[in-house]
Amino acid sequence: MTAPRKPQIALSSKAAPFAIRNERAADVAMREALLDACFGETRHGRTCQRLRDGRAPAAGLALAAVREGRLVGTVRLWHVSAGGRPALVLGPLAVDPACRELGIGAALMHQALAAARARGHAAVILLGDAPYYARFGFSAEKTGELSLPGPFERDRLLAVEFTDRALDGAEGMIVPTGAALSKRRAVRALQAHAA
Repeated sequence: MTAPRKPQIALSSKAAPFAIRNERAADVAMREALLDACFGETRHGRTCQRLRDGRAPAAGLALAAVREGRLVGTVRLWHVSAGGRPALVLGPLAVDPACRELGIGAALMHQALAAARARGHAAVILLGDAPYYARFGFSAEKTGELSLPGPFERDRLLAVEFTDRALDGAEGMIVPTGAALSKRRAVRALQAHAA
């Protein structure tokens, strides 16, 4: 029996390659504009945003995809307690709509998860489309007893474990535990969003 092959993404001659790197301070305005374009300006009222407000992303786990000098994708992970268990929450993951056929979202996911695992994190949680995130190992198997600080669809609360049983018995509210943003960084983030 032949092993199934991964589909190849063929780039047209007009398609420039992209690079994934750590997010930089200079990326803030472009990242905010990209997130607004992908999720709308009401994105700040979403449930998972409550886990990120006033917090810094986990060290080394804020990534940017760049193509032709322009930020075209972003993903960040954040420290949380999932019913008393340390974990990360992934999001938002966003890709410029004009670049969605280039595999940027999948590349960001693979790199973010590999970096989280390499840094010794035991589990990652997200709120998203189960069929899309299943290919990265996410499922609702361990999230049935967890809650978020706001409305959410139960079947969209997903997790992947890097350490066996990391979320076994986890129940209760998912709450932020990451470092608070310094006042200076919080002001810059607000200014970038207002721009």
